[in-house]
Amino acid sequence: MSDEARNIETTRHLYAVCAEGDWDAVSEMLTDDFFVTEAPGLPFAGLYSGKNALRELFTKVMGMMPVEGLDLIEMTAGGDWVIVLVEMKARDADGEFRIPLAEATRLRDGLVAEIKPYYFDPSLVDRAVRAGRG
Repeated sequence: MSDEARNIETTRHLYAVCAEGDWDAVSEMLTDDFFVTEAPGLPFAGLYSGKNALRELFTKVMGMMPVEGLDLIEMTAGGDWVIVLVEMKARDADGEFRIPLAEATRLRDGLVAEIKPYYFDPSLVDRAVRAGRG
């Protein structure tokens, strides 16, 4: 198996254990200096770091937005990076809508070291946050 295929497999497994809420398994897949950077302007902007960073971020995001799930659209890899195309499923009074994003995931020594999400349309994030407020 190539390094790229192994990195895709690791990233796919990370999404699966995050979806299950198995935060112990998640932390075992992360480097000690792991971090996620959410862009300025997002309601959950900032740097989340350490073994519990994904749990902290998921708790914050899911507390703000009525996310009903994630659909993994595609993954591709090159070198230490895996790019994941994702759609978050959210709902408001007008029904379900999707928030498309790409996440750049960097791996090091078989562990996830960094995730940097890129939201195609941040206004959809704002729409979801408004829906979460009721």
